[in-house]
Amino acid sequence: MKKTLVLLFLITSLVACKAQTTQVVKVVDVTTFKKGISKKDVQLIDVRTPAEFKQGYIENAILIDYKAENFKTKVQELDKDKPVYLYCRSGRRSAFASTILKDLGFKEIVDLEGGYLAWSKTMKK
Repeated sequence: MKKTLVLLFLITSLVACKAQTTQVVKVVDVTTFKKGISKKDVQLIDVRTPAEFKQGYIENAILIDYKAENFKTKVQELDKDKPVYLYCRSGRRSAFASTILKDLGFKEIVDLEGGYLAWSKTMKK
């Protein structure tokens, strides 16, 4: 009985530790995203193409084109311990980019639901 309890405790501890280290990508609305990027030490990344970026972008965003061959190299230059806020045009590319960042070990990843289209639509009001 005692061995069973010890074994159960070890398994529970391992599962709890694994759950704590799993990164989760948060997909948030424009209001929540705007509040988040107003904080200090946030890395705001636009994963659209340079042509899309020239048409308009969120202030202080850094362009790292998801479609570029050097995307993984560029994102690895970011600080993995600081929050990364991502957006693209509609949310699809940033979702793919979020998965890459998660796999690379970034701790906090926030993706803008609806992308720049949702942002510009909300900011026009």
